[in-house]
Amino acid sequence: MKQNYSPALPVQNSRRDLLRIGAGVLAGGLVGPFSLADAFDAEDLAGQPKLKIFGNGLAVGGVETALNDLRGKALNLPVAELFGGRMRAGVPVYVSALEYVEGLEIEEHYPATAVKMVQRGHQAIKMRFGRYSVAREAKVAAAVRDAVGADVQLMVDGNGGYTMGSAIRMGHALNELSYEFFEEPLPQSPKYAGYDELRRKMPLPLAGGEAIDSRAAAKQLIDRRAIDIIQPDIGLCGGLGEVLFISEMSKLSSIRCIPHCWGGDILIAATIHLLSLLHEPHWGLPTDTPQLELDQSENPWRDGLATERFELRDGFITVPTKPGLGIDVNEEIVKQYAV
Repeated sequence: MKQNYSPALPVQNSRRDLLRIGAGVLAGGLVGPFSLADAFDAEDLAGQPKLKIFGNGLAVGGVETALNDLRGKALNLPVAELFGGRMRAGVPVYVSALEYVEGLEIEEHYPATAVKMVQRGHQAIKMRFGRYSVAREAKVAAAVRDAVGADVQLMVDGNGGYTMGSAIRMGHALNELSYEFFEEPLPQSPKYAGYDELRRKMPLPLAGGEAIDSRAAAKQLIDRRAIDIIQPDIGLCGGLGEVLFISEMSKLSSIRCIPHCWGGDILIAATIHLLSLLHEPHWGLPTDTPQLELDQSENPWRDGLATERFELRDGFITVPTKPGLGIDVNEEIVKQYAV
């Protein structure tokens, strides 16, 4: 049944505006006269494109994110309140900060960068491995651990750079150094082949699933018990609502959900709201609250797209409380990079 809402302030928008923020690939289905009240028929607007594009989670996720922002602003509520209300005012952050840089050797670059992150208040750091031999990068992993100490959480993204055998060898090295998890050491396709076998042999938690495009794809990974930590991405698998569904499925199988996030301010804002909604994975202390992935690479869509900055302090990022996603887009940045 359709419900009628009367926003306090009559605001008009266009479906083309939604696409400019969300997913332009759906322009044929969403261009046309559009009033703010139509945003509350979100199931209709998000459902039809799914049929037209055969379940393209990337496109639908963009549209769903734009619609959530619009609905929140119409009701004067943050997006988290549209999905039952946040469970926490701030979410913990881990920074993806240690990347291969041309001209810099990882033996010096990785430990030095990790120390800088800790000095900025970060207590959880992820690094990229898989380009060089297990023997070389295991030594770098040890050097990073020595540089930051035992209390800092460390993770590794294998970026599909390993075989079954080399992934297991690196996994044992990371486990000896008390790393938190090993992310996607094998290639993602087709359908995360080999991950269920790898998980059985991996001595520390195996993370993966950033490439899944729907709850159906997530269910296959969960049913196979192919991973210990599932990492759905709002921007790739159909939006915040889809990731919430996936998180509930994973919880039933005692698989942790730590969403993937690699993009600009819009995706970061949506993922912060999502993380404020996720349950703790267990009743013990510390609770291992799901963390926000915050990459540190150069990215104009993360450094200036939103007109305000996210509040980051002591390893936590504050959940926005303004209506919608809690951010406004700098239209000049959009124009600058428009093609």
